[in-house]
Amino acid sequence: MSNSTKPPSGLGFSTLAIHSHQAPDSQFGAVIPPIYQTTTFAQTDAGVLTGGYDYARCGNPTRAALEGALADLEGTALPGHIAGLAFASGVGALSTLCMALLKPGDHLLVGDDVYGGTYRFLTKVFQHYGVEVSFIAMSDAASVEPHLKPNTKMMFLETPSNPLLKLVDLASVIGLAQTKGITTCVDNTFASPYLQNPFVHGADIILHSTTKYIGGHSDVIGGALIVNNDADLAERLRFHQKTVGATPDPFASWLTLRGLKTLGVRMDRHCHNALTLAQWLEQHPLVEHVVYPGLPSHPQHPLAKRQMPKGFGGMMGLQVKGGEAEARTLMKTTKLFTLAESLGGVESLIEHPATMTHASLEKPVREAIGIHDNLVRISVGIEDVADLQADLEQALQAACRSMATV
Repeated sequence: MSNSTKPPSGLGFSTLAIHSHQAPDSQFGAVIPPIYQTTTFAQTDAGVLTGGYDYARCGNPTRAALEGALADLEGTALPGHIAGLAFASGVGALSTLCMALLKPGDHLLVGDDVYGGTYRFLTKVFQHYGVEVSFIAMSDAASVEPHLKPNTKMMFLETPSNPLLKLVDLASVIGLAQTKGITTCVDNTFASPYLQNPFVHGADIILHSTTKYIGGHSDVIGGALIVNNDADLAERLRFHQKTVGATPDPFASWLTLRGLKTLGVRMDRHCHNALTLAQWLEQHPLVEHVVYPGLPSHPQHPLAKRQMPKGFGGMMGLQVKGGEAEARTLMKTTKLFTLAESLGGVESLIEHPATMTHASLEKPVREAIGIHDNLVRISVGIEDVADLQADLEQALQAACRSMATV
């Protein structure tokens, strides 16, 4: 059986990512925790568990190692094996969260610029559960407070947001929520635990699509919830996790844990490459606008420096001069940036939010929040940045030629 003892406290981020809940296997000495590819576990007597597990949907040693490591990296006040919960996808984590904590008649506040899958779930599925959902600007407490209602039970904070890279002042908004007894959940997917620590600001729950930066290699779908300091809340979520059943299989857990080990070094490279490209693109004559929290032109740049002190992430928004046709030409002409949905992998991706990741938003809604037809979302990978710059340059020139021929 795997020895999942937590390393001593006080270790650095990358040390925890490699060692937390991942001690060598106690039976054979395997340095990497095994994949426990089994659906069920033998019992010494009826109801007496041999090693703490009975059925893999309820728990699995490989999954437990991932859950504990994620919780430790987020800095929960609870033991990692209690606080962390892994899911088969980020949306699986979101749907389980909402079913566990909200009931008919409750009110949920959500940022107006969130991942399209979050918007789709809340408007097309969860609306049938009788929960009132309001999509609002959530930059700080002043923007949120007018929307509070007596039945507001939870705030869902996505920062930086997808795809417009808006930030939520976590200390301000969570502080307001605490005075009202409102639960807060922060979607920390874009920043990852390496760049941002919502629990430092008092968040109750952190959500991840581990598909993205945590997995990091575009080869495994997953999600996670981590609870800060409420063991009863963690147990409530764990009951729903095993009952709803949106749990990852052992191999998916192992792949995600493998990706987690290099999260710190990958994020450093993502941040360096993205900042370099953003600074260059902002001065480019064929670019209308660049959105990146690391640029002084970003309206919340001072907040980004305080809230994400290690770096500003690998995501950016780019508005091409012209319109949708020029944006499409750019995306179809790149050679190193692959035209595809998702983000956070080692390879660079490019996509069109209006027709891809955020197509579930009605056009008036998209336009109102700033998702215009000439907006391109870029996930900057860890390739050599000079090659990425050259690729974008030739693609922008192609977009310019297409505009000139119209």
